[in-house]
Amino acid sequence: MSALKILVIEDEEHIVELLKFNLESNGYDVVSASDGLEGLNMVKSERPDLILLDLMLPKMDGIEVCKQVKSDSDLQEIPIIMLTAKGSETDKVLGLEIGADDYITKPFSIRELMARVKVVLRRTFKEGAPDKEKIIEIGDLEIHVDRHEIVRGDEVFQLTYKEFELLRTLAENKGKVLSRNYLLDEIWGYDYYGETRTVDVHIRHLRKKIETNDHKYIETVRGIGYKVK
Repeated sequence: MSALKILVIEDEEHIVELLKFNLESNGYDVVSASDGLEGLNMVKSERPDLILLDLMLPKMDGIEVCKQVKSDSDLQEIPIIMLTAKGSETDKVLGLEIGADDYITKPFSIRELMARVKVVLRRTFKEGAPDKEKIIEIGDLEIHVDRHEIVRGDEVFQLTYKEFELLRTLAENKGKVLSRNYLLDEIWGYDYYGETRTVDVHIRHLRKKIETNDHKYIETVRGIGYKVK
């Protein structure tokens, strides 16, 4: 089996070298780009299994790169971990809202980053067993687990990986109230360094995509978490 390929889009050479050394030491194939425009072109040509994307980049910033990747139907399933020197809530929330799967704030520990890389890749590639022909229904909404699709009538919704996993987890526990901490542990898979606000951001983005005034699926249980009926 060939090594999984990781694209590092980062303009600080010493960080690129640090990431390249540690990722390759863990068996990954690593390619890199030093600006956003080059990085976006490499996403298209290299088709990496994961992107480590700096927020502050020359020529095209990381937010725009992420937007373009996630709006391209051929690329949007590629998971993205954002690397940012900014620690403000606004930057983190914006990254998550445009489709980033995770973020890590500089300076970061290599152990923490490697843990996040492994979890995102494990979550991304854990599907694939041929016996997973499974559809979960929430009202008129169908969750096609095997195809990773959300369907209502003839409408197919485009969700990020984390959004899909959130809806799937809630649907598989229909009627149960799931706490934010539980969802963090289930979807992100490790002791997440962010706040439970991360879950709220993804839920809000999910609702914007699948809910209307006539179609409500996710219920907020004040002070606890979320459930689907």
